[in-house]
This record gives sequence, C-alpha cells and structure tokens, in this order.
Amino acid sequence: MNLPKVVESKTKIRFQDCDPFNHLNNGKYTDYFMNHREDELIKNYDMDIYKMAKLEGKSWVSSTNQIAYLKPALLMETVSIESQLIYFDHSHLKAEMRMYNEDKSHLKAIIWCGFVHFNLMTQKRETHSEDMMALFDTIFNPTDATIFEDRLKSLRAKK
Repeated sequence: MNLPKVVESKTKIRFQDCDPFNHLNNGKYTDYFMNHREDELIKNYDMDIYKMAKLEGKSWVSSTNQIAYLKPALLMETVSIESQLIYFDHSHLKAEMRMYNEDKSHLKAIIWCGFVHFNLMTQKRETHSEDMMALFDTIFNPTDATIFEDRLKSLRAKK
C-alpha cells in the first residue's frame, strides 16, 4: 500500500470568513483546516468519517487544538494546506496541519488537532480496529518535535 503521508490541497479565502481587515478571521482557520483534512481523508485514504458515523455509529471527536497564527491569510488569496498524522494510539489521533501561501514560500498558520475515537451509540470512547491501526501505521509521519512550541521553533528555523 503506497499511501501519501502528507496530503495537500488548495483553497481560496472567502469574503464571509474574513474580518474587517480582509484577513481570515482567527476562528475560521480551524474550519479551513478541518475541511481540508476531511476532504483529503476521503480522496487519499477512502475514509469518509461521516459515512462511518452513519453506518457504524463510530467516528472521531475533537479533543484538543493548538494553533499559531504566523502571517495573515488574505481575502481571495489561494492558500495551500498540508496535513499529516503525527500521533496515534488505540483511541487517539493527532494531526498537524499547515497553511501556506499558494507557492508555499510563507507559512501562515499551523495547528495540532487531537481527536478521540468515539462510539456515537454508547457515547463512550472507542478503540480503533486492527484495520484502522494498520492504516495509521502506514500513513504515520511524526514531526521533529513532540511539543507544539518546539515544532514552531523548528519550522521558523527552516526559513
């Protein structure tokens, strides 16, 4: 199985998501990151979390977010978003997502999103299946840091 460890997409910053300064509103960055990840899970890994929730009663719920805003994303700008799985265990996942300008010469924002596998029927934490664990093992791509602030320093040093 030759699946990508880093997935990427491009999107345009829309008017309704911007503040009066024509910058992407801080609260909207998470929406752009999550939309990217959901689309790329389907496209690259054939994992539709909404179909899974409907058919199996299992999905993931957000547990933590750590975000840093480095440069503004501007109205009608095309941005490039990358993401990768940086941690997993039997019931947790952590993804790193990075937003760049279109040619990826400037990092605009980075987020670490934590998720808990969840059974919607029992309203309790769920254990990942063996198939899921095998997929996660295949696409796992850890960063050079386990602490968010250290990762920021590392990315800034690469400039």
